[in-house]
Amino acid sequence: MTAQETRLCGLLLQEHFGDVVEKVGTHLLKNGTQNLRTILHETGTSLNLVKKSLCVLMQHGACVFSPGRKGPGSPTEYQTSADRILRILRYPRYIYTAKTLYGDTGELIVEELLQRGHMTMSSTVKTVADRLTQNMEEGRSIDYSEVSSAFSNLVETHFLQRCPILHGTGAKDSSAAPAAPESATLPSPESFPDCYRVPQIQLFGRGKRQHSGEDGEEQRNAKKPKLDPATHGDEGIYWQVNFERFHLHFRDQAIISAVANKLDQTSSEIVRTMLRMSEVTTAPNASCTKPLSANEIFRSLPSSYNISRPILDQYLTLLVDDPMEFVGKMGESGGGTYVVNLNRALANLARATLESVVQERFGSRSARIFRLLLRKRHLEQKQVEDFAMIPAKEAKDMLYILLSQNLVQLQEVPKTPDFAPSRTFYLYTVNQLPTARMLLQSCYKTVANLIERRLFETKESKRLLEKSQRIEAILASLQASGAEPEQLTEVEEMITAPERQQLEALRLHINKLDSAENQVDETIFLLEAYINSTVRAVSPVKGK
Repeated sequence: MTAQETRLCGLLLQEHFGDVVEKVGTHLLKNGTQNLRTILHETGTSLNLVKKSLCVLMQHGACVFSPGRKGPGSPTEYQTSADRILRILRYPRYIYTAKTLYGDTGELIVEELLQRGHMTMSSTVKTVADRLTQNMEEGRSIDYSEVSSAFSNLVETHFLQRCPILHGTGAKDSSAAPAAPESATLPSPESFPDCYRVPQIQLFGRGKRQHSGEDGEEQRNAKKPKLDPATHGDEGIYWQVNFERFHLHFRDQAIISAVANKLDQTSSEIVRTMLRMSEVTTAPNASCTKPLSANEIFRSLPSSYNISRPILDQYLTLLVDDPMEFVGKMGESGGGTYVVNLNRALANLARATLESVVQERFGSRSARIFRLLLRKRHLEQKQVEDFAMIPAKEAKDMLYILLSQNLVQLQEVPKTPDFAPSRTFYLYTVNQLPTARMLLQSCYKTVANLIERRLFETKESKRLLEKSQRIEAILASLQASGAEPEQLTEVEEMITAPERQQLEALRLHINKLDSAENQVDETIFLLEAYINSTVRAVSPVKGK
C-alpha cells in the first residue's frame, strides 16, 4: 500500500461516506488488520461511530473480518481492501456500461446496487420500478416483470452475483443482511454453486409514483430501513455487482478499439466476434482465448458485414501477421484455429500508453528513443544516437532526463571484475513492468489532485450553489402546483446575471475535472490489467 493509494482511498471514502468512515478506513489501510479496541484507542472515535463506520465499509465490501490471530476467544479483527475502495472511482463507468448494454433499467439496477452495497432482488426491482415510473409521463408506469427480466439478464451474463453467505448463519438469521465471510479474503464466486442462480420471486404489480407531498417525508426517512411485511421468496439472498466481469468487458472493449484504430472496423468486428464466442469458455485469468476455427468464426460473424470466406481468411492472416500480435494462429484444423492473445494485447496497450506519456511530457524525440529502447532492449549511448538519428548532445540530454525520471534504466556490464569505467559497457534499457507501476502511482496522484481541486472549487462556491438549489426547488414546487409564468420569472430573477455566469463557469470547470478523472481512470485500468496479467504469468513459472 503506497502513500498515493492511501491518499486516494481516503478522498474517495470522505466524498462518498463522510469524515468518520474516511478516518476509520484510512487508519485500517495504514495499520493493517486490527481489532475493535485498537481501532477505538488509536482513532479516538466513539464506539458507536466506529461500529457504524465498519458496518458501512462491510456493507460495500470494502472491509472483511476474521477471528483473532491469537486463537479461540481472541477479539475479531478487521481489514480493509484498498482495491475495493479504488473501485468507487470507476462507478460512473460501470453504470454507463450497464446503460449501454441493458438500457435505463440496467443502469438503475447497477446504480442502486453500487449505492447500497448489496440488496435483495425483490427490493431492487421495486426501487428501480418506482424510479422509472417517477420519470414517466403521468398515467404511465412500468411492470415489475420488466425490471425482473433485466435483472435476470444481468445475472445470466455474470454482471451481478450473489453475496457470499456468512458461515454460521442459519435460518433464524436469514432475514439479516450478510456480512463479510470469516476469512480475511473474500472467496471466489465459483466456490458458491448458486452464485449466478436467480431465485423465483413472487412479485406482482407496477411501479408506484411518488407524489410531491411525500418528498419531505421520504427524505426524512431515507436512512431508515424500509420494513416490508410481505415475503417474496428471496429473503436472505443478497446481490452485488461483479466488478471482475465488468473489467473483462472493459478489457475486451479496449482490445477491440485498439484493433479498429490500428487496422479497420472489419478487423475489430472479427476480433469482437472471437471474444464474444469465447466469453463463456475462457477463464478470467487465461492468457489467451480458447482456440476457434475459421469455420466457427465465419458462421458467427454478423450477417450485416457480408464478409466472404476468402476475405475472412485474408483478414485473419493480416491480424496474425500484425506486429501487435492481438491474434495468434494455433493450428490448421477447421480452416485454421485462432486465439486472441489477451496478455500480449494488454502488454502492447500498456506499452502504447507509456510511449504516449513520454511523448506528451518530453517530446517526440524522447519518445523515439524510448520506443527504440523498448524494441532493442539494451543499447549503448552511441548506438542510441545512431539508431535514433539524433545528434550526440541532444541524445545525451534526453537520455539523462529519462534516466532522472526513472523511465530509462542504466545497466553496467563489466569486462573485468574491478568494474573499471574504461572496461565497462554502459547499456540503457527500459523495464516495462516497473515503469508501468511507477506510472500507475502517478495516475493515483493525478486523480487525487483532481478530486481535491473539485472539492475545493465546490467549497469556494458553496453559498452560491446552495442558493441555486433552493431556487430550483422553489421553481419545481411552483411548476407542480401550476403557478403563473410571471411567478416563475420572478423566482428565476432571484439569481443575478453575474451569479448566473459564475455558476455556468463553475459547472463547466467541474465537468472538465470529472471528465479528466474518467480519462485518467481508463489509463489506471489498462495499467492495472497489464500488471496483474504479467504477475499472474510470472507466478506459475516461479512456483515451478
